[in-house]
Amino acid sequence: MKNAKAVYPFTAIVGQERMKKALILNVINPLLGGVLIRGEKGTAKSTAVRALAELLPQRAQVEGCVFGCDPGDKSSMCSKCLEKVYKDQGLAQVKGKMKVVDLPVSATEDRVVGTLDIEYAIKKGEKRFEPGILAQANRNILYVDEVNLLEDHIVDVLLDSAAMGINTIEREGVSFSHPARFILVGTMNPEEGDLRPQLLDRFCMVVDVVGERDAQKRMEVIKNRLEYEKDSEAFAQKFEAEQKDLRYRIQKAQELLDEVSYDESILETAARISIEMEVDGHRADIAMIKTAMTIAAFNGKRTVTNSDISEAAELVLPHRMRKTPFEEGLFNMSRVKEVIEQAGQA
Repeated sequence: MKNAKAVYPFTAIVGQERMKKALILNVINPLLGGVLIRGEKGTAKSTAVRALAELLPQRAQVEGCVFGCDPGDKSSMCSKCLEKVYKDQGLAQVKGKMKVVDLPVSATEDRVVGTLDIEYAIKKGEKRFEPGILAQANRNILYVDEVNLLEDHIVDVLLDSAAMGINTIEREGVSFSHPARFILVGTMNPEEGDLRPQLLDRFCMVVDVVGERDAQKRMEVIKNRLEYEKDSEAFAQKFEAEQKDLRYRIQKAQELLDEVSYDESILETAARISIEMEVDGHRADIAMIKTAMTIAAFNGKRTVTNSDISEAAELVLPHRMRKTPFEEGLFNMSRVKEVIEQAGQA
């Protein structure tokens, strides 16, 4: 029997640096709120998501738990695992890799959030929950291709769960909650319609990707793909050193993230950028700071600097720009840099 193909290495993806950075940042800090990748077909969107999951190391999870709870984190455990902890029954552990859980465009709300057996609850006085896609997605990547074609109320449910880290089902006065901490990655082709601005704003980051326009890079894409298809194992082996380096860097950033701090001037800079760019609400400011902290951790720093804010602004602001009915919201990065420079001189 022929062995399954090795997954295409994340570090072998040519170009698309902003998309790769956005995915890495969300893996380091799953509480950022996900990333929406917009772009034409054949720009490695799906390949990058699956490659990143494969790159990450195995982690501990509770054996037999539907939600794959982290045995070392009581704050994010399901009720069953938590009950065992409090009763000193112990939790059997197994090692498992982060998975990519696909959400089909045709998925119903019950399929996404799960279902409660109301009749059983009334007769027995106990809750019987049938897990949905959000249960499978806990501690994993939830991948939604063509997210713009999903029904709006389902997108709302996904974004609420991504922001809260919890999925709550309520039926006939009976409710059940479970952990739903996942990295939300949506992809879409803008030619097939856009998301409503209210939903776009809920994604922490939006990245636009296009095919490479540099001939040398396009040649590299072709060569890599043909080499991979000829012998996926040998091709993956070529990139193992780079994969190992990036894996280590992500792990160190995850450990460092809680130690990252910022001062008042950084908060003021983020606020002034949002005011200058005329974005609505406060979500952009908060996303900018959280993203800047994650960038700092990825760069091995414990303090957020203006360069981190500048990089974060490029990821979290463009899709939040106001648009009039007849023009695109234009993102002026040079204006952002001016605001940062002025803040530095103040």
